[in-house]
Amino acid sequence: MKVQQMNHVNLIGQMSSAPTFVELDGGKRIARFSLSTKESYLDDEGNTKNAKNWHKVTAWGKWVPVLEQLGAKGQALAIEGRLRSRFYNANGKRQSFTEIEINDLVIL
Repeated sequence: MKVQQMNHVNLIGQMSSAPTFVELDGGKRIARFSLSTKESYLDDEGNTKNAKNWHKVTAWGKWVPVLEQLGAKGQALAIEGRLRSRFYNANGKRQSFTEIEINDLVIL
């Protein structure tokens, strides 16, 4: 039986950095920023604990001018996208990082 696969991420959080913009060969532009999210959970003793997570985010296409105009540290966002893992070589060692690539974005 073939299993349907899915790579889908939904996050609501705050921009923990102002976006940076990069122009690639061929004129394509991308925006990169960090998004922080908070979550609460109960520990083994029943106490409420809070945790904060930071996510690397990349935006392409129509979202670049939106983030140029409205993106700022502290801005609340809802994003929908997919996880992307990228690999590169640094000092002869293979490195990797995972980021969220935006499909849709709502400024809150």
